[in-house]
Amino acid sequence: MSDASAVPSTELFGSFVLGNDEFALPASCFREVVNYPDKVSALPLSPKFLEGVFTLRGAVIPVVNLGRVFNPEARAALPSDKIAILDYQGVLVGILFDATGEILRVRPEQRSTLTYADGEQRGVVAGTILLDHGARLVQVLDPDALVHIENVPQVLALQGNSQQARRHHGERRQCVSFRVGASSFAFEMAAIQEIIRVPELQASVLNSALCLGRINFRGSPVAVVDFATLLNAAAGARAEAADQRIIVARIDDATIGFLVDSVDNIVHFYSEEIMPIPMLSKARAGMFGGCLSKPGLGEIFFLDHQQIFSSNEIREMRNGHANLYPKDAVQEVKSEKRSQRKVYITFALENSYAVEIKQVREIIDLNIGEITRPPGLPAFMRGMLNLRKQMVTVIDLRGLYRMPPLEDASQSRILVVERGEECYGLLVDAVENIMTINDNRRFAAPRMMRNPDAHGDPRAEMDEVIDIEGEGDAHRTLSVFQCERLLERLGKEIPALAA
Repeated sequence: MSDASAVPSTELFGSFVLGNDEFALPASCFREVVNYPDKVSALPLSPKFLEGVFTLRGAVIPVVNLGRVFNPEARAALPSDKIAILDYQGVLVGILFDATGEILRVRPEQRSTLTYADGEQRGVVAGTILLDHGARLVQVLDPDALVHIENVPQVLALQGNSQQARRHHGERRQCVSFRVGASSFAFEMAAIQEIIRVPELQASVLNSALCLGRINFRGSPVAVVDFATLLNAAAGARAEAADQRIIVARIDDATIGFLVDSVDNIVHFYSEEIMPIPMLSKARAGMFGGCLSKPGLGEIFFLDHQQIFSSNEIREMRNGHANLYPKDAVQEVKSEKRSQRKVYITFALENSYAVEIKQVREIIDLNIGEITRPPGLPAFMRGMLNLRKQMVTVIDLRGLYRMPPLEDASQSRILVVERGEECYGLLVDAVENIMTINDNRRFAAPRMMRNPDAHGDPRAEMDEVIDIEGEGDAHRTLSVFQCERLLERLGKEIPALAA
């Protein structure tokens, strides 16, 4: 009887090693132990002990460097480290350590518990375990303190587990991903008015570390915000100026330009695919709407543009510039009311062209996956690409229009378009900008641009142009590319495309 009654009082713990110390957690709190992932995405505005986040079976896992919880100057994570996935009260947190230990069966007399005075801040160590007649000391971590540690994102396990069942039932949406430092972010397409190369910035009386200056955008002064400064990102990880872009975002009557290191892709997603990463007690933390994880793209932090514009600093910047130039701002509002506006992607194929963004499902890198080439394909068809379990037929537009191969394809992109149930990828030299143009700036193309005998010039097939207003070289006229017309032409030449 005495042995049986002692069993319930024996507790199971899992131990692990960190430096010269040994720690333990109740075995019931361990979900699993995993190797350090190949990719951990740094989360801006996070404390030093948060290494970043990674995705594991549909959930975003924040990685807590336990060494830095105790000492902010402790080493960063190493590829040889392990991560214990803590599952406590439906919250998932990854705890970084050096090596696994063992399963311990602990009797009550081997345990001691730390007590804290009323009002004293609780630490992450809840007590100790004495083993080997007192020669071995194991520190017991408090799982409740770990999942409620300040500023660590809390991810509900139930949300992650049910996500697969709910995926793809909502409306398909689009976002534009961009890079700042080592992290990728995305704005919803509806928030973006235009993406432009960085012009010469004009000085502003409101200049600061956050506000780099202003640009004249369609007759209205627009403040340019350094997104890296907004995120408190490290100054040494910036891209070269040639890759930088300004994302002009507009919400209601607010327009702000955000300087980013590069604009990468257009990504389609469903609402159910946004995984939660709520943050605690941090300025601007509300602008993180969640995390998207896409094969080949990694983790993308999805931004809530409404929360960014609600920042006092950004609101004051926008209002300040509008008040300095009230006439221009009024003229812009009146101009917008006169006509409908459409969003275009401009891309390079020897020359520059524009395509309505609604015709493009997403934009992907050329090296996102291996393109396989079945025998018997025409020369202009690169082959088949498996894009997230959907086969995409990749068409080399340079080959189609008898242009010479591109010497440097580092900037090449694939425009993914749909026709019924089929997917096609149009390989172009580069994607340049995203811009919003009034319908009254779209015209029939001049006859000389539609010369059917002009071999190697795609403009021969395009019967409309858009006129982009600007001064000097900024004023351009671009032919409007029609994806459906191209696919109809290919359907006549290749029976497989006609289906």
